[in-house]
This record gives sequence, C-alpha cells and structure tokens, in this order.
Amino acid sequence: MEEIKNPAAPVVAVEEFDWEAYENNGVSLSKSEREDLEKQYEQTLNKVADKQVVIGKVISVNKREVVVNINYKSDGVIPYSEFRYNPDLKPGDEVEVLIENQEDRKGQLVLSHKAARAARAWDRVNEAMEAGEIVKGYIKCRTKGGMIVDVLGLEAFLPGSQIDVKPIRDYDVFVGQTMDFKIVKINQEFRNVVVSHKALVEAEMEQQRHDIISGLEKGQVLEGIVKNITSYGVFVDLGGVDGLIHITDLSWGRVNHPEELVHLDEKINVVITDFDEEKKRIALGLKQLTPHPWESLNPDLKEGDHIKGKVAVIQDYGAFIEIMPGVEGLIHVSEMSWSQHLRTANDFLKVGDEVEAVILTLDRQARKMSLGLKQLKPDPWENIDTKYAVGTQHKAKVRNFTNFGVFVEIEEGIDGLIHISDLSWTKKIKHPSEFTQIGSEIDVVVLEIDKENRRLSLGHKQLEENPWDIYETIFTVDSIHEGTIVELFDKGALVNLPYSVEGFAPHKSLVKQDGTPVKVDEKLPFKVMEFNKETRRIILSHVRTYESAAPKEEKKATKKQEAEPMPTLEKTTLGDIQELSNLKNEMVAKATQKLKEKEEAKQADKAE
Repeated sequence: MEEIKNPAAPVVAVEEFDWEAYENNGVSLSKSEREDLEKQYEQTLNKVADKQVVIGKVISVNKREVVVNINYKSDGVIPYSEFRYNPDLKPGDEVEVLIENQEDRKGQLVLSHKAARAARAWDRVNEAMEAGEIVKGYIKCRTKGGMIVDVLGLEAFLPGSQIDVKPIRDYDVFVGQTMDFKIVKINQEFRNVVVSHKALVEAEMEQQRHDIISGLEKGQVLEGIVKNITSYGVFVDLGGVDGLIHITDLSWGRVNHPEELVHLDEKINVVITDFDEEKKRIALGLKQLTPHPWESLNPDLKEGDHIKGKVAVIQDYGAFIEIMPGVEGLIHVSEMSWSQHLRTANDFLKVGDEVEAVILTLDRQARKMSLGLKQLKPDPWENIDTKYAVGTQHKAKVRNFTNFGVFVEIEEGIDGLIHISDLSWTKKIKHPSEFTQIGSEIDVVVLEIDKENRRLSLGHKQLEENPWDIYETIFTVDSIHEGTIVELFDKGALVNLPYSVEGFAPHKSLVKQDGTPVKVDEKLPFKVMEFNKETRRIILSHVRTYESAAPKEEKKATKKQEAEPMPTLEKTTLGDIQELSNLKNEMVAKATQKLKEKEEAKQADKAE
C-alpha cells in the first residue's frame, strides 16, 4: 500500500514557479518581451495625476453607484447621490470627474463627480448666466423665503416667488426634485447665486401665448377650461393663454354672479369677441353663442300694448322689468304714478314683483323698451274741469311748505298750491308752518286751473266771506275805535282792534295826552287815518283822538263833545250801517253776526 504522507506537514512554495506560463498553457515570455508588452499597454492608457479633472464616460448606472471609465487601467465607482441633480443620467453620458486617488489600498481608482463640479462651479455659473444657459438643479431643502438648490456644484437660492407662475402654498413638495433653472443674479463679492424656475415657465408661456394669439380671429369659437371666477367675470384657459369673459358677456339675461352659470375646471365653448396682440389680452363671450332674445320677441308687440314681466333690478330712478331672459324694459319713476311728488321706485315696487305695464316706446333696433304703470289708470287731469271746477270746495293733505305757500294733494296725481296770502283774511302769516302742519288735512277752494302745466291754484281763506268788505264800512277814515297795544316797535306799535283786526300806529302818534309813554296791553282810543282793503292795512293814531284841529271858535263845542262819553264801536258804527245801507242790510247783519260769534268763541276759549 502507498504510504500516506503526514497531512500536518508544512507546504513549501516553489519560488521559481512560472505563473504566466501556467496561465498561458506553458507559454512563457522573456523579461524583454514582458517589458515591451507592458510598455505597449501603458501607451493605451491616459496619463493622469491625482486631483486632476478629466472627462469620463458612464459605463453603468444603478440606484447606489455609477461606474465611470476615464480610459485608465481601472474604472472608477462614484456614489449615485453625486448625480441626483441629473435623474436622466444613463450609460454613454460624459461627465466630469476629479481623480482623488489613482489606486487605493484595494487597487481601486477613486473618482468624485461632486468635487469636479465644485472645482469648476463658480466659472461655469458665470458662463451659464452670461450665455443665458438653462441649468439643472437639485432642490436640497427649504429655507426662509424659498429653497436651497444644488446648481453646477454650488448652493443657490430659489426665492418662493420664482418657483412657479402660480402661488405656491406648500414648498415642501418640491424638496428632492430636480428642475430646470435660469441663473438670474450673481453676487461676485459674496459668491451668492439666485436662480429662477418661473422665468423659464414664463418664457415658455410667452411663446405659447404668441403662437396662440397670432392665430386668433374675432368670432372664432374655442374650447377652454374655467381657470378662475371673480365677481366681474370668468378667466378661461385656452391652452397656454388666458381670456376673460366679462360678466355682461356670460348671458343675455342679468347675472348676479358668474358662479350662477359656470364652475371651476369646467370645459366650455367660448367665442373671441376681441383681442389685443400687444397687450396679450383676449376678450371672450359666452352669450354670443346663442341668438339674441330680442330676435325672438313677439313681432306683433307695439306701443300701447300691455305686457307682463318680473322686476329684475330697482334703482332710485326706476325699475327694470324682465319680459324674458335678455329682454328688459324700464319703468321710470315718473311713469309709476300720476302724483307729482318726487319718490323712488322702491316706494312702488320691489325685486321679484310680477307686474303688468303699458309699452310706451319700443325700439327693436336699439333693443330698448320703456314701460309705464300709471297708464293702467285713467289720467285724473282729463276731467279736472268738471271734477275740480273753479269755486268747488275739497279736502286736501298738506305735503310740503315753501316760503310763499303750501303744497297740498287733493288725490293722487292732483296737487295744488295755496299761496301764503290765501291762507287767512286777517292773520299776517310769515311762514305757512304758523298756520298748518305737514300731513294735516285742510279745506281748500279751487281758484284757478292750469291744465296744460297740471297746476291748481287753491285758497283756504276763500271758504269764508271776505270780512274786509265789512271792515271797510266799520273802520272808516276818522272813525274812532278802542284798541289794545299788542307789540311795540321802533317805528310804532301793533294795535289789536275789535273783531281781531290789526292796525298799525306810527311812533309819533302814540303820545298820550299827559305825555306818558304807552305800554303793551294798554287800551287806548285810536282814530283811523288810513284804510286799504287791498293790502289789508289800517293806519291808526292815538294823538288825533285828543288833538283839536278845529278853529278856535269851535273849541268849546269840541270840548263839550270830548266831555261826553265816547260812543262804542258797536253802537255807533253798526247802527249807522243798518240805517244807511238798507240794500246791504241782510249781508252786513249776517257778516257782523259771524264776526261776533267768532269773537265770542275766542273769548270763551280764553276763559276756559
């Protein structure tokens, strides 16, 4: 049996073993041949040095690493994270790498793409800005007011306003994304770089906008998507360019808010009504896609016809009545009532009311229609001559005052004026508010009718006989009457005579016989110096009651008369009237009786 060697015995290496011959099936190269072969091999490789930046070719890419060939004796492996700014990296792409070590402990070539970018980053950033080059950047993190972006190996600032053309609510969604940027600002002193993505989007949109607008025509119908809704209109995206549908172009009818007709992200057809290529503005219309409602209005309608509708809008000056969607008529406030008083349409109608009106004007070409409500009732002025004839008495309501009179309304549409001079026969009225109040009823007499201008002249004092016809026979010139001083003035005094008649006594005629001054509420005899029925003026004098104007030879007789008691007004004057005016006896008696009754009633009121 063959002897088994001891397995624990040490193995001795053969120092002269030719490994090359072993690998080449026994073929061995001489030393000179080996040196020649190594020299030829080295000539096929690049001569590189540590910290040198060279161009390499991507051999393979996976999620962890990128293998790059720089035409050296071995390939370099670079972490994929150094290429995160370029997610489109693929085999065959050329990249810049920095040789950190030609051969590490494992004999591996050590390369760095990040270090290579950093070595040339500042120069490349400046070159990219000068050339307007679009660069890729990796958004690393969020910072105050924007984002930090890795661009060409440098950290650049991306302001929040430069991320997109639309406002950004959440910046975090952009972290970790790779995007195209344009370098917009460089601070050479502090080596700060500002980039923008919005500038690229705007440039692209501008080109799209130019291409779209250049092909637009008025009347062209396009499909768009509702992008935004405001109180004044709707913005529609036409595929890269926006157009505005003004609220008035949404519907032929009235629209309170565009949300009544369209919704966000809704696809709608619109027609181009106008566009400005320079200002990049496009005006759109929606209602223009349907025929105008006026074209379908009953062709038989004419002025004077009755028509029904609904109150759509009310203004102070009138109300718009919707006959059908897109067809409206205006009822002016002056056509709502025959009354002449200034009012607003809200006094007659409210939004949503169903009304019937009369067509006053109809212009189909201008698409305008005016309507009237008051025409449904007869015009009260048509029979004014018979219903409110001159001399007839009526009740009226006080509507307004002026310095010269009172405006009253007898019925709706029938107004009249009572002049201040026609309020009272006896009272001197400075302002109508002294006589009556707004809203009160007052009896009136029709004095004059102006049918053309729709005016009535009315009177109140004419309800009674003119007492000045009687006063003319009572307060004759040189007649003496007892009067009470009501008020003193610089120029004289106001004196209250019987029957509530007022007279005026000049200052020089107020001296009493004993020389003492007169006082308010003092009763004295007064002589009538002047009586004017037209102006209702009586001028009095107290001095003339005791001053003698007769010749000396008549002084005794005058003194005798003065010694006799002064006859009273009622006995002397009325007695003479009854004796001398037989023809006017009945009229005067009745008028005097009325005056006495009024005087007694006043005295009774005072006593109460």
